[in-house]
Amino acid sequence: MKRLVLDTSVIVEYIVDGRPYRTKVAKLFEKAEKGELELFISAVTVSETLYVASRIYRKAGTSDPNSDAMDLLDWVSRRARIVYVNEDIALIAGELKKKLRIALADCYVIATAKAINAVPLFRSEEKEMEPFIEELRRYGVRFLNEITL
Repeated sequence: MKRLVLDTSVIVEYIVDGRPYRTKVAKLFEKAEKGELELFISAVTVSETLYVASRIYRKAGTSDPNSDAMDLLDWVSRRARIVYVNEDIALIAGELKKKLRIALADCYVIATAKAINAVPLFRSEEKEMEPFIEELRRYGVRFLNEITL
């Protein structure tokens, strides 16, 4: 796994102290910084991360949650390349949404990975994914607990 497309859940795992996979995610970013692996995020993940991170920072009581979330995205974008949505990615994501009935943002992670020949990486199996886990495996989906660094 030298090329990974990160879901928002992976990025958020990094910013919350005490999360079980925080150290593993930090190692992913370190390896990317050293050029040992390539990290990517979908432009859709950028939007979702901004939203989720600003909510987390707001709950944590930071003085400027939106600025903190923007700083996080700036930091991430120096370690992971943003893949912009094109027609092919959009169509793949739409087909996945119809077939798997999982979150559209998750479909974009998988579609982006397919388009650039990478592995879609999620924090953990989400409840809505459970009925479709075998199909997700066929698309190369992996979870943080499955990877070793």
